[in-house]
Amino acid sequence: MSRPVDFADLRALIADLPEGDDAAAAAIDHRQSRLTKPQGSLGRLEELVAWLGRWQGRQAPALDRVDVLVFAGNHGVVAQGVSAYPATVTAQMVANFESGGAAINQICKASVARLKVIPLKLDEATVDFTLEPAMSEEGFIEAVSIGFAAVSNDADLICLGEMGIGNTTVASALAAALFGGGGKRWAGRGTGVDEKGLERKSEAIDAGLKRHRDARSDPLQVARCLGGRELAAILGATLAARLNHVPVLLDGFAATAAAAPLAHLAKGALDHAKVAHCSAEAGHRGLCKELGQRPILDLDMRLGEATGAALAVSVLRAALACHFGMATFEEANVDERS
Repeated sequence: MSRPVDFADLRALIADLPEGDDAAAAAIDHRQSRLTKPQGSLGRLEELVAWLGRWQGRQAPALDRVDVLVFAGNHGVVAQGVSAYPATVTAQMVANFESGGAAINQICKASVARLKVIPLKLDEATVDFTLEPAMSEEGFIEAVSIGFAAVSNDADLICLGEMGIGNTTVASALAAALFGGGGKRWAGRGTGVDEKGLERKSEAIDAGLKRHRDARSDPLQVARCLGGRELAAILGATLAARLNHVPVLLDGFAATAAAAPLAHLAKGALDHAKVAHCSAEAGHRGLCKELGQRPILDLDMRLGEATGAALAVSVLRAALACHFGMATFEEANVDERS
C-alpha cells in the first residue's frame, strides 16, 4: 500500500478505514462460552482474544510475529527548559537501544517481540512550537510516511513507542489542543522536572496553544504545529496498521497522544488499537478517558520506549494460551451449569 504523499492523500486514507471481522470475533466468543470455566471468568483476557481475531481477520488469532517500533525525534521546545535532560540524550538512548542495554531490549526478549528503532533527524530538532509550527507540511508528511512504511503486513501485532527528550511537553500540547484545557491540566513531570520546570512546561504549552489557535479546528494541523516527528510517525504507523489489518498496542502518554488525532478525524479510527498501559505521567489517565480507552496494565510506569506496550504482549500471549489450550466442557467431560 502506497504511503501518503500530501495532506489530501492522508485525509483520503483516514476517510476510508476498513472494519474488523465481526464473524471471526463471534466465533472466538462462541469458543470462549464452551471452555471449562464460568462464562466471563477470564475477564478482559477473553475480550482481548476476540479483539485480536477481529482485527487480524481470523478465528484463530496468533502472535507469531510481534514488531515493536520505537520512533525517536528531538524537539525545539526543549529550549524552553521543559526537560530535566538535554536533547543530546535522545541519540544516546537510541545508541543504547541498538546495543541492547535499555529496558525495552529486555522486555522484548521476555515477550518474544522484535525491536526496531527508527530515528528521525536527531541532529535537527523540530522548531520550537512556542514560536512557529513545529514542522512544515512537507516535513510532517515525511515523518508520517516513515511511520506508515515501517509497518509490515506480515506482522500479527505492532507495539508503538517513542524516545525523544521533550516529547511529554509535545504530547501535553496535543492533548490540550484536541480535548481542551491548558498546560495546568495536561503537563506532568516527564523526565522529572522540579516545580519551576513544571511551571515552564505549562507556560510553554499555553504559549503554543495561543500561537497556533487557528490550527485547532484541524487535528492534522494540530499534529503538525504542536507535535514532533516521532509522534507523526506513530500516527502514520497506526494508520498503516489499520489499513493492513494489524492490531496495535500503543505505549504510554506520548504514543497515545500521537494517535489521538485519528480519533477526531474518523469514528472508530482507533478501534484496532489498545492503550497498553496507563502511564504515571499526569495527563495519560485523562487522555485515555477522553478516547474511551481502558489500558491493559496499570503499573505506574512512565519510561516510554514502548516498554508498557511490549510488556502487555505477555498478557495477550497468556490470553491466547488459555483460549486454545483449555478444554471445552465436552472434551473434559465436565458438567455444565444447570
